[in-house]
Amino acid sequence: MLEALAEARLALEAGEVPVGAVVVLDGEIIGRGHNLREVNQDPTAHAEILAIQEAARRLGSWRLTNADIYVTLEPCPMCAGAIVNARLRRLVFGAYDPKAGAVVSLMNVVQDRRLNHTVEVMDGICQRECADLLQDFFQRLR
Repeated sequence: MLEALAEARLALEAGEVPVGAVVVLDGEIIGRGHNLREVNQDPTAHAEILAIQEAARRLGSWRLTNADIYVTLEPCPMCAGAIVNARLRRLVFGAYDPKAGAVVSLMNVVQDRRLNHTVEVMDGICQRECADLLQDFFQRLR
């Protein structure tokens, strides 16, 4: 999670909402990402999407079976869907997102048994540090 937090800080430096993600396989980071929606003017440039894309390129496969993703913020529906579609084994996230969270807060996309894959979830990891980074960012905007 510390590496995901480092990615979130890179997003902050770029003027983005500070969310970071890393994909880990066998103890090695194979994908990194942080929010780049404003920089890229791309609504899909979320930390999770970018980390998953890098991991898939690195492995040469869209199937990230046995890999885990660490994210500083509870994934939105788009990212939760990408996590399921990438066949990630485990999702570890920090802060909860009461407005858009699609794992605990609003719904649970990644463990919906109607889908062809479900993901193990560990939530609230480094929650305070992840939430503080986001809260500080939004307080400065106001």
